[in-house]
Amino acid sequence: MPRIPLSDPRPSALDPSFRPSAFAGEVVPFRVTAFREGHDRIGVQVRLTSPDGTESLHRLASLENGLDHWATEVALLEQGTWSFRFESFADDYGTWRHAAALKIAAGVDAALMRETGSLLFERALAEKDRPVAERRVLRERARELRDPALDDLAALAIVSDDAIAGFFRDRPLFSLFSIGDRRELLVERERAGVGAWYEFFPRSEGAVRADDGTITSGTFQTARLRLPEVAAMGFDVLYLPPIHPIGRTNRKGPNNTLTAGPNDPGSPWAIGAAEGGHDTVHPDLGTLDDFRAFVADARSEGLEVALDLALQASPDHPWVTSHPEWFTTLPDGSIAFAENPPKKYQDIYPVNFDNDPEGIRAEVLRVVRHWIAQGVRIFRVDNPHTKPLQFWEWLIRTVTAETPDAVFLAEAFTRPAPMQALARVGFQQSYSYFTWRNTKAELEEFFTEIAFGTSDFLRPNLFVNTPDILTEYLQYGGRPAYKIRAALAATAAPTYGVYAGYELFENVARPGSEENIDNEKYEYKIRDWAGAEANGDSLAPYLRRLNEIRRTHPALRQLRNLSVHWSDDDAVLVFSKHLDAALSADGVADTILVVVNVDPHSTRETTVHLDTTVWGVAPGAPFVVEDLITGATWTWTDHDFVRLDAFSEPVHILHVKGLA
Repeated sequence: MPRIPLSDPRPSALDPSFRPSAFAGEVVPFRVTAFREGHDRIGVQVRLTSPDGTESLHRLASLENGLDHWATEVALLEQGTWSFRFESFADDYGTWRHAAALKIAAGVDAALMRETGSLLFERALAEKDRPVAERRVLRERARELRDPALDDLAALAIVSDDAIAGFFRDRPLFSLFSIGDRRELLVERERAGVGAWYEFFPRSEGAVRADDGTITSGTFQTARLRLPEVAAMGFDVLYLPPIHPIGRTNRKGPNNTLTAGPNDPGSPWAIGAAEGGHDTVHPDLGTLDDFRAFVADARSEGLEVALDLALQASPDHPWVTSHPEWFTTLPDGSIAFAENPPKKYQDIYPVNFDNDPEGIRAEVLRVVRHWIAQGVRIFRVDNPHTKPLQFWEWLIRTVTAETPDAVFLAEAFTRPAPMQALARVGFQQSYSYFTWRNTKAELEEFFTEIAFGTSDFLRPNLFVNTPDILTEYLQYGGRPAYKIRAALAATAAPTYGVYAGYELFENVARPGSEENIDNEKYEYKIRDWAGAEANGDSLAPYLRRLNEIRRTHPALRQLRNLSVHWSDDDAVLVFSKHLDAALSADGVADTILVVVNVDPHSTRETTVHLDTTVWGVAPGAPFVVEDLITGATWTWTDHDFVRLDAFSEPVHILHVKGLA
């Protein structure tokens, strides 16, 4: 143990076997608990080493919470593996300043305090790297403290001189120097932590219905035509469900029925047929060349394509005949279907990772490398919590060692322990419980947890809906619910997602389920995007504005800067996101204040109560806010009246512009 103890260092993955993570440009809090015996002052600093070997020192400040917590924040700009260690020391100047201020004012040991100060200043003068201007001031103040003609009031002025305190804050005088353990922090590319995702099924984009009701599948060529529209809405990532051949055995029909008609396309997650498996493009969508052209076109629009990685097989997958040992054989000789009791997925065989782990690893790595070679860098992984954790640790480590820009999103709607474990072993993003957090109290707790509880290693992707998830809130909340949930997702976290159809307010569920009726997983979905927007029946303009706001305001591209505030109404949620000027790329502070009526059925009037010190405004001081949705401006203080009509504008997204 060091002379001055250092404990509970953060960032931390909360498990010493794994390292914490961040994304390039993220503002990372560095925190540690440090103390010493007695009343003498201490100092704490963190020594950072960037991936290129550059060292930097950052002084921590005491949080003054009575718990000996120290903290600072640093914007980490360089991708790669950083190292950090905390260092503590006896702050000899700070100890003297504190004691001298009390004793000289009380007339106790005043001469001793003055001489001690002179000796400290002379000690600082001996440091060759201290600037000449500082040394000049310190030499003069040391002489003055020894001058018998200097009264105690003038001596106190030297003790309390903030300029001198600044000299020793930048170059402390210390003893009992103590060093903590060196730790690693992985900084990944910005897209690993920031981005707006949009999901569509390429087979539905450009699908054509004939007079007899049959539908011709859309293709990569027809889906390319929608790329400019997705980009114009401001999305960064286009996620495609599986694009591989779909099995015919036990193919699911509309609404998950067990009987498929001759023209039913089946579920894309029932992967594999005579045409090929996970490394093959469904022939209805086109060729591998068509897919590469689609990826290139997306890139030219500013979109990255994310591909689904679902490690399962239809009964027709080539793996079933070439590697039957990769599946579970039941006592009757049949292969086990995928199940989530009482549900059974007769069109899917789950992979048994314990029968031939080395063979399965080699094949999955080959598949991932294949799609990376086609230009894919982002993978949305289906149900990773149903596969061994050690497999994911190995796969992600192997892939990112070869391709550092690779990003894996865990579709892990599961218990906290496995969800967090997946993040620790390398998943850069995770689906989350956001979908089911709807009340003010639920959202306050959830937002606090993602911003502070798990943010050292888990980055949530706040999808508002998926092909599997149409919550009761959306089913029964009407159009206001769609606005509310989109605004919450887009502002609370730097990464969020939307599944196509959300902008058309598709809210009818299959009876007894939490998913859309006529689910696109089992059939083509032909939509008139432009017509809906022309008729005012589309949320696309609102999504476009949300994404514009996200691009313009860097505070919204951070995860760990969320502060919950208060209101007098149990349905009005208030939170802010602040980025300090010293940590901003352009040197300008940015503050966004979000006030949300989470009840989609009513108008709410209430008073909100703000801790304005979060963004550096004194309590009671007036400041100007601009509503980035409506353009309205108001002068606010720390207590303000709001009226939020769910049927017009249920959300204020306010830019704090400065003092009034």
